[in-house]
Parts: sequence; structure tokens; C-alpha cells
Amino acid sequence: MSFDAATREAHLLRYRQGPAFLRQAWEEVPAEARTWRPGEGKWSAHEVVVHCADSETYAAIRIRLLLAEPEPLIVGYDENVWAKRFDYHASDPELALRLIEVVRAHTVATLHRLPDEAWGRMGRHTHSGPYGTDDWLSSYAAHLEAHTAQIRRNLAAWGSR
Repeated sequence: MSFDAATREAHLLRYRQGPAFLRQAWEEVPAEARTWRPGEGKWSAHEVVVHCADSETYAAIRIRLLLAEPEPLIVGYDENVWAKRFDYHASDPELALRLIEVVRAHTVATLHRLPDEAWGRMGRHTHSGPYGTDDWLSSYAAHLEAHTAQIRRNLAAWGSR
């Protein structure tokens, strides 16, 4: 996958805006609904937010590996194992949200300083094979949007239970 400058800029805008959308969705969830799970094997809004923090910190490393290392190996992980192993309900969601905001802001600043020729570098993902900077940007531009929608679905399900 290779983006032209306009497409890349549109994805960077989505990437930059993601934390605000996630925080807004979280703040719409009443306190009593935040740890409620909509079904077996489904995550609560609380777990979604903490997952996003873990994912965000790993995403920041992934893009740096892609930009700085020759043909880096990007290691996948099982997010459900992480949620259980790290007991996401025991984590502070406000700290998670602040971490997402800070890490994204730092990564956005880094990405905006890159010359055009820095984009297009490739590595290999353990789950999906060839994986480049534009693959990363496409994925993470949409990541917080998808989880924002998940939180809103949880809230709707909680309200109609």
C-alpha cells in the first residue's frame, strides 16, 4: 500500500483526532455502565479504553521501527490475552486516556517532521506478512474510531438491557 500526499494527510488528520473521539465516547458512558460487558467474551467500555492505551504505546514503537530499522519484524499479540493478563478492570481508565493523548500527540509531531521520502518503508508483520508505514497509518488512523464505535455500541446495549 502506498499513499499519495493528500491521502496520507487525511489519514494523519484522522489519527490526530482519534483520542478526542475516544474520550468523548468514554465520557458519555455513565459510571455504572463502564465495567459492564455486553456479552460473553465482549469487552466493557473500561477494557476498551485500557486496550487502546496498550495498543497505542505499541503502535508508537511499531512506526518508529518501520521508520528507523531495515526491514523490521513487527510482532503481533493477542489482545484478549493482554486484557486478562493485565487485568484491565484494575487499570485506571483516566491514566489510559491521558497516555493515549500524549503518545498520539508525540507521534503526530514526529510524523509531521518526516520528509516525504521517509514514507513507504517496509517491514514484516508476524500475523499479516509485508507491512509498511502506510499500512500502519491506515490501521491506526481507524483504530480509535473503531473502538469509539464499540464504546457507543456498549452504551446502547446497556441502555436497552
